[in-house]
Amino acid sequence: MKSYNYLILPLLFLSFFCQAANTSDSFALNKNCPASFELITTQDNQQVCHLVNLYQFYNSVQNQGVGGLQTSLPKHRDNFTPEQIDLGRYLFFDPLLSKDGSLSCASCHQPEQGFSDGLDRSIGITGKKVARSAPSLWNVAFVDKLFWDGRAKTLEQQAQGPLFNPLEMGNNPEHLLKSLTENSVYPRLFSQAYPTHKKINLVNVYHALAAFQSTLISLNSRYDRYAQGYHQALSKKELAGLNIFRSFVARCAECHQPPLFTNNQIAVIGSPDPKGMPFDIGAQKTYQDLGVPVEKARKLRGGFKVPTLRNITKTAPYMHSGRYSKLRDAVKFYNDGRGNAVPKNEKLLLHWHIWEPNLTDDELDLIVTFLGALTDESLLPQIPNSVPSGLAVIDKNHQEKVSLAKNTHTKNNKAVLVQQSGE
Repeated sequence: MKSYNYLILPLLFLSFFCQAANTSDSFALNKNCPASFELITTQDNQQVCHLVNLYQFYNSVQNQGVGGLQTSLPKHRDNFTPEQIDLGRYLFFDPLLSKDGSLSCASCHQPEQGFSDGLDRSIGITGKKVARSAPSLWNVAFVDKLFWDGRAKTLEQQAQGPLFNPLEMGNNPEHLLKSLTENSVYPRLFSQAYPTHKKINLVNVYHALAAFQSTLISLNSRYDRYAQGYHQALSKKELAGLNIFRSFVARCAECHQPPLFTNNQIAVIGSPDPKGMPFDIGAQKTYQDLGVPVEKARKLRGGFKVPTLRNITKTAPYMHSGRYSKLRDAVKFYNDGRGNAVPKNEKLLLHWHIWEPNLTDDELDLIVTFLGALTDESLLPQIPNSVPSGLAVIDKNHQEKVSLAKNTHTKNNKAVLVQQSGE
C-alpha cells in the first residue's frame, strides 16, 4: 500500500502544476471587436473598434445629442483596440482589484441588474452600505459627468473612485499594481493590449476599464425600432405613454432627452435621502472642490446627475438614495408636488422643470408602461467563467451580504407602507 502512495503523490503534484500552467495559458485576449463595433484601421495603422448605429445618420441641435426621435448621439469614447476592451472585461470582473479579493467592479455593477446591484445603497468591502446607490453603466461612453454628483469627467477618473475608496473596494495604488504585476497572467495580457509598454502601469489599468465600459451600449430597444420608423414596435399603451412622457405637461423628456434619455446635466429635484441619513448636498461639494465660491456652488445643493432611463426596469431601487423600490413610485414623486420631499430646514434651488403636472393615475401608469420599452440587453458582454486571479467571479460571501441587505430593505419598505396606511 505504501508503494502506491509514493507513486500517487508525485502524480498529484504533477497534475496540479499542469492544471496551473494550463490555467495561465488559457487566458487570451479577443482580437475581434464586440457586437455593433467595426474594426477599422487608423491613420497611424492601429486597428481599433468603432461603434456603428443608426443614430449616426441623424443630426441634432449643436451636436448635443438631444431632441426628437431621430436625433444624433453626442460625442463618445471610442477607438479602443479589441485587446484593450477584452483586458478591461477581465479586470472588471476580477475581485483581485479590491483590497482583500472579496469584490469586483461587477459586484456593484451586475450585468443582469442593468449594471447596478439591486440595492438602495451599495455594500463595500467593510460589509456596510455606502452613501448612495450604484448607477447604471449602460451608455456611459456618451456622458462626461460620472458618479451621482458628477465629480468625474472621464471613465478613467471614475474608475479610481471605487478602487481606492476605503468604504468601497478599499485598495490603494501600490497594492493594486503589486497584485497585478505578481499575477502569473496579467503581465502577459497587458503586454498584448499595450505592446509598447514593458510593464503594467496604473494608467493602462484605468484605460482598459474605460475601454470595456465604453462598449456597454444599449440602443436597440423597441423604442429605438419605433424611432427608426417601425411603428408597430410599440403597443398602443406604450405609444400613449411616450406621448405623455414628451408632453409639455409631464415634461419628462426635458431632462431625460432621447435618444440617451438623459441630458447629461446636474439637476436639483428635491429627491428624498435615505431614512436616518443626513442631507446629501450632492453636486454642491463637487463644485466647491473645484474652487467654485460657496454661494455659487450652493445653487447645486442637493443636485444630482440626471440618470439614463435605458433599461430602467432592471435598475430598481431608484434615485441616488434608492428610496423608491418600484418604478411607479419613482414616477409618482414628480407628480406629488414641487419640493414634496425637501426637508423643512433646507432651501433648495429646484429645477424649473419640477412642478405639479397633476397627471392622473392612468397617465402615470402609461408612462411606466412606456419606460418598459426602453429595455435592450442585446449587447450584454460575456461574463468570464474564470479570471486571471483564480478568484471566484461571483463571491459568495459578498452575495450573502447583498441578499441580507435586500431582505432588510424590503422589510423596511413594507413597514413604511403599513405606517402610511395607518395599519
